[in-house]
Amino acid sequence: MQIHNIASVLSESLPYIQKFRGKTIVIKYGGNAMVDEELKSSFARDIVLMKSVGMNPIVVHGGGPQIGNILKKIGKESEFVNGMRVTDSETMDVVEMVLGGLVNKEIVNLIHQHGGHSIGLTGKDGQLITAKKLQSKMAPTSEIIDLGHVGEVDKVDTSVIDLLLQGDFIPVIAPIGVGENGVSYNINADLVAGAVAEALNAEKLILLTNTVGLLDAEGELLTGLNAAQVHGLIDDGTIHGGMLPKIGCALSAVESGVVSTTIIDGRVPHAVLLEVFTDSGVGTLITADE
Repeated sequence: MQIHNIASVLSESLPYIQKFRGKTIVIKYGGNAMVDEELKSSFARDIVLMKSVGMNPIVVHGGGPQIGNILKKIGKESEFVNGMRVTDSETMDVVEMVLGGLVNKEIVNLIHQHGGHSIGLTGKDGQLITAKKLQSKMAPTSEIIDLGHVGEVDKVDTSVIDLLLQGDFIPVIAPIGVGENGVSYNINADLVAGAVAEALNAEKLILLTNTVGLLDAEGELLTGLNAAQVHGLIDDGTIHGGMLPKIGCALSAVESGVVSTTIIDGRVPHAVLLEVFTDSGVGTLITADE
C-alpha cells in the first residue's frame, strides 16, 4: 500500500494525530530505506510531517552498508562475529566518519530539504550515550571474543535531546557511544533506539527493517502481540536467528515503559505514516503484558 495523497490521508487520520500529539516517537532508520533515493526522500517527508502535526519524532540511524563500502575502498576487509562488525581503532575512525558525518548529515539535510528543522548528533555529544565494551561469546564454547570498539548502552542522558525538542528540532542520532577515558564505541542502532525510547518514556518505538515484520511458521505476519506471547514464540523457536536481537530490543522497550513497539517494512514507501496514521498500522505491533 502506498500513500499517493498525503492530504487526504491526514484528513482521515485526525484521531491518530490527536492520539500522538505531544508524544515522543523514536524511529530506528536503517535497511533499504537508507539506500534507495525515493525511500530516503519519503522517509524525510514523513518525519517532517509528524513534527508539523505536533509529534516529537526522534531518528536513530544505522549505516552498516555505508561503513562496509568505505572500508572496502580503503582496502580493509570487514569481519563479523555473531552479526557484529569487529571494530579495531582504524575501523572505529571510519565508523565515526561515516555514521557521525556522512550518513548523519545526509539525513539532516534531507529533513531540511522537506521543510523541517533538524540537528544531528552522536551519542558522544552532551554525554548522550555512555557505553561499555560489549562482551561477545562464541557458541558453542562460550569463548569470549574481543570485538574491539563494539559497545552496548550503559546509560542515556536525555538532557541534550530535551533541549532540542524544546527548540522544536528533530534530533537525528548516530549510534556511537563514549566509554571510560573517552573511548568511542560502535553500538547496534536498534539497541540505541530502544535505550533512547526507554530513557525518554516514549509513546512508541518504530524499528524499520527489510522484512514485513515477525512471521509465524507458515510465513504469515504476526501482530498485536504482548510480551508474554513474544517470549513464548522465542521459547518455541518461531523467533530465531537474526530477528532475536531486534525482538529483544522491542521487548526491553515495552517492558521498560514504552507503550508499544512496531517492527515495520522500511521498503514500503511512507511506512512510518502508515503505521502512525492508520487504524490497522503495518508490521508487527508489540505491547507490554495486559
